[in-house]
Amino acid sequence: MKIKEIFEKKKPVISFEIFPPNKSHSIDTIYDTIDGLAKFNPDFISVTYGAGGTTRGKTVDIASYIKEKYKIESLAHLTCVGASKEEIDKIILEYKSKNIENILSLRGDIPRDANIEDYKNGDFKFASDLTKYLKTNGEFSVAGAYYPEAHFENNDLMDLFNLKKKVEAGTDFLISQIFFDNELFYKFKENSNKLGINIPFSAGIIPVTNAKQIKRITELCHCSLPPKFQRILDKYENKPESLHEAGIAYAIEQIIDLVSWGVDGIHLYTMNKVDTTSEIMKNIGHIIND
Repeated sequence: MKIKEIFEKKKPVISFEIFPPNKSHSIDTIYDTIDGLAKFNPDFISVTYGAGGTTRGKTVDIASYIKEKYKIESLAHLTCVGASKEEIDKIILEYKSKNIENILSLRGDIPRDANIEDYKNGDFKFASDLTKYLKTNGEFSVAGAYYPEAHFENNDLMDLFNLKKKVEAGTDFLISQIFFDNELFYKFKENSNKLGINIPFSAGIIPVTNAKQIKRITELCHCSLPPKFQRILDKYENKPESLHEAGIAYAIEQIIDLVSWGVDGIHLYTMNKVDTTSEIMKNIGHIIND
């Protein structure tokens, strides 16, 4: 099933994101994670991969496994930075052979240790270019990413302009980068609607359960911490068990507020942690189904 059809039928759509294990771990570890997550019956599970396409092969296999074994729809990530049309064509054929119908179209980041010059000559400069190509060359439902605080390479206006280009290229629904302040999401959604962007917006939420994790998240995603969250971090940074509980509680509070506001979807960045995801889902079960 195409995920855009799920958004047409229900609200909120609940989805999880997982990532394949790196080269030092067996792929079987992620199957155990999926087994644990599947019992919560998410509407779909997205599968990411590393910068520059690392673990892409695992992404396709995992996405196919989710769909075939559990009949849960999967969303396979695809980045285009530095890629040629011939390379993307091969990937499209591989996705089709695995019965993948849904793709998250991304520009992607250049790996830290890579030669930048090797990535400048691809056929796709922006995610919107990839989206348009996917819509022309396959029967896919295509998702796009958005940044409630604006992408760190752009200003607010340019980010909205680029988002509109993604939508005009054929994006069916949108999934947000991580954010911790719901008011930023509401303001971004309002401004997007003013530009005529009216496809479904799913809100990306992550439960922060340790201090090291929050440092890495803010560095990678360039997201801000509202005073309310900063107070939690300041008080419990050196108290792991307390921070774990507080981080989960904060994520639950975010989700409850978003659902009461009328959000189209909640996209939970699980970090492959079944226990944490379980605690959240048990606390929002009635809320997301009422």
